[in-house]
Amino acid sequence: METVERKKRIFSGIQPSGHITIGNYIGALKNWVKLQDEYDCAYCVVDMHAITVRQTPADLRKRCLDFLTQYIACGLDPQKNIMFMQSHNPAHAELAWILMCNSYMGELSRMTQFKDKTKNKQNESIGAGLFTYPVLMAADILLYGTDLVPVGIDQMQHLELARDLAIRFNNYYGETFTVPEGYLSKTGAKIMSLQEPTKKMSKSDENPKAYITITDEPDLIVKKIKSAVTDSDMCICRGEGKEGIENLMSIMGAITGKTFEEIEKEYQGKNYGVFKSDVAECVVEELRPVRERYLQLQSDKAYLEQVYKAGAEKAQLASRKILRKVYKKVGFIEK
Repeated sequence: METVERKKRIFSGIQPSGHITIGNYIGALKNWVKLQDEYDCAYCVVDMHAITVRQTPADLRKRCLDFLTQYIACGLDPQKNIMFMQSHNPAHAELAWILMCNSYMGELSRMTQFKDKTKNKQNESIGAGLFTYPVLMAADILLYGTDLVPVGIDQMQHLELARDLAIRFNNYYGETFTVPEGYLSKTGAKIMSLQEPTKKMSKSDENPKAYITITDEPDLIVKKIKSAVTDSDMCICRGEGKEGIENLMSIMGAITGKTFEEIEKEYQGKNYGVFKSDVAECVVEELRPVRERYLQLQSDKAYLEQVYKAGAEKAQLASRKILRKVYKKVGFIEK
């Protein structure tokens, strides 16, 4: 009798801040859509991480629903993936506490993101959640027996903490957690700010011209790309001091599948105006069905509620076995 090989589990989530940018779309979501047939995927809106800084409750609720809508609009299928709100599965917080009791102050204080977020804020009250949230992130990952975590360079340190905590717990209490690996996509590109091309594109950038969101209207996308910072040279190629034009080449390449060499050859002798117009056109056409689907889903609140409630049930079921095992290992009495 043949045994069916278990699909590897992938887990990831995005904080519900602002709208998903084309950088998130190209670097993460477009790849996630390809992964949903090959892997057993769990994707959540990490609303618990969002409250490490003070939130306006009504705004947070709206953004969380909006992010779920954007996930689906980008092509993630609720029938193929576990899609849910992090706070809808209490096991995340329960496991985080146990892992926190197995974490060290020293390793958390070395987290570069904590250092960056608290830089020059010595005289301000800094919430404990900002210090400990990497442990909650580790709980998010370990709770589902995750094999692979799609991760960027800026989150690699947090994945290393999850791995360290899994190994530490396994060594002390016996084999419990799967030790996750980072998943680096074979495709995709790091998309930079349109106004500061040496800096990664971010949805929290104070300058709205610096990023394109997946829900931007076509005219706005064209305007943002045409105002993108480039250089005084008129050569469409890579090179020192050409970060702006290289960023636009990365966007075009990620959408069309063209290599840098192909783009350089195609636009040899052409000016930046022509190139920017073509980049804008391919972005508009790529995002057109996403935006249309997003607007359609926004008006169907009943469907969205059905998705996140069903997702929460699946998440709780998927995490129950590991949490029960952890409780038993640490010595809690079973109820």
